Amino acid sequence: MLEGLDCEHGLPIQWPKCSLRERAIVTTLPTLYVSHGAPTLALDPGRTGAALAELGRALPRPEAVLMVSAHWETVRPMASTAERPETIHDFAGFPEQLYQMSYPAPGAPDVARHAKELLDAAGIGAELDSRRGLDHGAWVPLRFLYPAADIPVTQLSIQPRLEPQHHYSVGEALGALRDAGVLIVGSGSLTHNLRELRMSAGRTAAEPYAVAFQQWVYQSINANDFAALLDYRRTAPQAARAHPTDEHLLPLFVALGAAGRAVSACRVNDEITFGALAMDAYVFETLSAPTPRQSRVA
Repeated sequence: MLEGLDCEHGLPIQWPKCSLRERAIVTTLPTLYVSHGAPTLALDPGRTGAALAELGRALPRPEAVLMVSAHWETVRPMASTAERPETIHDFAGFPEQLYQMSYPAPGAPDVARHAKELLDAAGIGAELDSRRGLDHGAWVPLRFLYPAADIPVTQLSIQPRLEPQHHYSVGEALGALRDAGVLIVGSGSLTHNLRELRMSAGRTAAEPYAVAFQQWVYQSINANDFAALLDYRRTAPQAARAHPTDEHLLPLFVALGAAGRAVSACRVNDEITFGALAMDAYVFETLSAPTPRQSRVA
């Protein structure tokens, strides 16, 4: 399914599961977790932009995309039914060129309504928003994944006051969308402590705490230890420093939950920018002949 995509390119640790050339037949679309970083990623793509562009070329073309961005926060899940979602420039103090950028993809209101039905059926519940556009957590990575902006997109909110388990359950409920050709993308940042960013650092030396947290996530996914991931506040090194608040990691749990019986995970980017902003991107796949794995949920 992802022919030509080298999951091990540029990674400091080789992951045996990332050999996409020797996979079982993939039966449905994968789910993604991407780090969107600072809005300036749109101007200075670096290795992250290249990795996302390569990933977009390797994936089969979806019928629609459901983006779960860290930058739409609501009390309960909401999905956008906007026919032509506006490009939201939800940031200040950045170069003027960013405010001139747009991502004019059509909306996916039918996908939003289907998502609501699935969440209602699961007892989670959801609401619809007819006006919500695409914030930078959605349109910045989409500019690299699908630069033509010709794939319908809808966005789903996160609930920052609720725990990772809630977001994992949201993902589980939405998994059926994959069979309808919908690509589910969680968009956040693998680390997100804005107070510790060194804007002058660029892509040079990374803070040890950011590397430690990044590697812990990598190794936990590699070990299928999703129970530890769901309890990352207590089990991960430097968790509070890597994520003073949860919102930028919560989309990861939606992607994991939506992957269902996924038995293959692949990290396609591990760049760290500004000294402390880990830009990891993961692909989670369901294979036709899954192998036994430990439960993701305690």
